[in-house]
Amino acid sequence: MQLIEVTPRDGYVWFRQGLWLFRKNPLTFLMLLFIYLMALQLAIFIPLIGIIAALVLNPGLFVGIMTACRDVIQNRRVSPAILVSAFRTSNKPAISGLLKLGGLYAVAVFALSLIVGSLVDLRELMPVLMREAEPSAETAGILYRALLVGALLYIPVAMSFWFAPLLVAWHGVTPIKAIFFSWIACWRNRGAFVTYGIIFGILMVAIPFILEAFFRSIGAGEFMSFIVTPYSLAMLTILYCSFYATYRGCFNVKPAAESNSDDTQTPNPDDF
Repeated sequence: MQLIEVTPRDGYVWFRQGLWLFRKNPLTFLMLLFIYLMALQLAIFIPLIGIIAALVLNPGLFVGIMTACRDVIQNRRVSPAILVSAFRTSNKPAISGLLKLGGLYAVAVFALSLIVGSLVDLRELMPVLMREAEPSAETAGILYRALLVGALLYIPVAMSFWFAPLLVAWHGVTPIKAIFFSWIACWRNRGAFVTYGIIFGILMVAIPFILEAFFRSIGAGEFMSFIVTPYSLAMLTILYCSFYATYRGCFNVKPAAESNSDDTQTPNPDDF
């Protein structure tokens, strides 16, 4: 497997490719992401076990979404069942590897939660999170601090698991090696990922914040969700589509499932 080292500009290229892929079949991707998010939301309602199951199964579900991206590029029909396609394969080592990877991901997330909890007093946030009290300036500050600390600590976790599910499912790499290769790929292409992160940070955080402030300033806060919610969902879907672009941008090895297919349809900057 050969790693491709790209330039910082490629972070913008990945965004454009994600947008191109989303525009190719928006309804399919919106449907898949809605089912994916609903499944995770329902799992959270089951105390502890549901959260653990969601974290363990997440790498496999992620592979399902990436498989949908690959199939849409190849003009194949995509059904909701593709979300669990990684667990329906006859490749038992790949299934086992994804479950082990999910277990490692769950351990990393719980460890991260403990660290954040030790650095930020989350007890003051519980009444607000449970909607038992109105947020104050102090609790808002604690919330933003917790989110900032969590985001910074999650970066190494994200780098380690960014490509790992695809390396396990499509290339037969063991979970530990997949985590290592994913980290190396993200680190060597950190300039492109910084550009990529800034673009989606503006689109998914800054713009909704500005829209929310605008609607509240004109006294139309009740109408805010009718614009911000669809916009945020569309941006999140484009983000997931762009994940596939980052994979194809950083690795020049075809997945086994694509070895007999025409690769000329892979998006590039001139496809838009």
